[in-house]
Amino acid sequence: MRMVGVVAAAFTAGAVLGPVVAPPVMSAFAQEAGNRAETYRLLNLFGDVFERVRAEYVEPVKDREVIEAAINGMLQGLDPHSSYMNARSFRDMQVQTRGEFGGLGIEVSQEGGYVKVISPIDDTPAAKAGVKPGDLITHLNGESVQGLTLQESVEKMRGERGSSIKLTIRRPGTETPIELSLTRDVIRPQVARFRLEGNDIGYVRLSSFNEQTESALRRAVTTMRSQAGGNLKGLILDLRNNPGGLLDQAVQVSDDFLEQGEIVSTRARRPDDAQRWNAKPGDITEGLRVVVLVNGGSASASEIVAGALQDHRRGVVLGTKSFGKGSVQTVMPIPGNGAIRLTTARYYTLRPLHPGAGHQPGCRGAGDPRGRQRPLRDREADLRRALRNDNATHESAPLPPLNLPAGVLDKVQRMPPEGAPAFDPTKPETDFQLQQAVSLLRAWSAAEPQRRAAR
Repeated sequence: MRMVGVVAAAFTAGAVLGPVVAPPVMSAFAQEAGNRAETYRLLNLFGDVFERVRAEYVEPVKDREVIEAAINGMLQGLDPHSSYMNARSFRDMQVQTRGEFGGLGIEVSQEGGYVKVISPIDDTPAAKAGVKPGDLITHLNGESVQGLTLQESVEKMRGERGSSIKLTIRRPGTETPIELSLTRDVIRPQVARFRLEGNDIGYVRLSSFNEQTESALRRAVTTMRSQAGGNLKGLILDLRNNPGGLLDQAVQVSDDFLEQGEIVSTRARRPDDAQRWNAKPGDITEGLRVVVLVNGGSASASEIVAGALQDHRRGVVLGTKSFGKGSVQTVMPIPGNGAIRLTTARYYTLRPLHPGAGHQPGCRGAGDPRGRQRPLRDREADLRRALRNDNATHESAPLPPLNLPAGVLDKVQRMPPEGAPAFDPTKPETDFQLQQAVSLLRAWSAAEPQRRAAR
């Protein structure tokens, strides 16, 4: 599984053999033997420390926990994205990439220490029980969610199909708490949430890149075309705070908009392992104008899609600089013991995205309200042991001009006007960056007749 995405010992030989003249083959053999001996000495060091911890640590420790912590330390010492996953974490990761799990069917955020419902998913236990956008979940099975991270709360709400959980909810406008008992079911999250802005602009938000993403995007575009009755002027692809996911899904989503050209390439440790993906003919939007929304939370697979559409001038990228993750991780299962997530390659769009740089939007401006509602996040370059770029050896193709009609970019404002309402994810009209994208597409449509892709 190739993913894109959030105690090390460098075994080196330094044996000095003295002034001995030896044939090259014998010299190489001696160096290999020296490397092996040094490796055994270091493994003995690990064993000595392990035994000392077992015997002398202030509390008894479990061997598995200590060994797993050591393995994780080794991997995390390489770069920020390599890690060890125990059996449970590996199962959770598989659930995320598969795109279905046992749960309640609620899209949530965190507010004031409570779990805030952004939206229940249609035809799920939460929707059927009457959970509403804006509800605050204060207790799970009678225990307060205060002090829990959002991920910990989400894990408590997930579970086996058919199992039950009790939610305590505070609802705006209701004085007394609401108690709901829900039975978990198989949930297939709406990885692509979509709607029409007015009757002429399609909006699709991709929350991650799992096995369902590309097919969900196709369904969204087809549905909006039908709803608009042939009146669609453009499409907004929202990749803000999308942390990425599967590399093959990023390639397929990019290919959905492109007719030809390179989407992305990867370089691994061995030159023979380099790969390149090119677009095939066929544009699912039939030439609709596209605006891609990004911010500092747009990473890896999101950056591949944004970069491919920007490099081929298939769409305008609007927002703030993206995260800057330029590496690919491969998940390697270890039978009976979880898996390791290991960085195995760097990836490149036509204009190389080197780790830490992030994609600069082709149309800078439209400050991101989503970003202002979250804690300030680091970018790749701010992380310890972040991989540095090797772009000096990677030649990039020149970027074609943007060629937007005159005056169109003047419609985009950099920041919300004074007194603008605070961003509320349940109210699209408060999303300043989204509204700027809508204005851009309408101005673009008015200034230039719609282009249609050849069928």
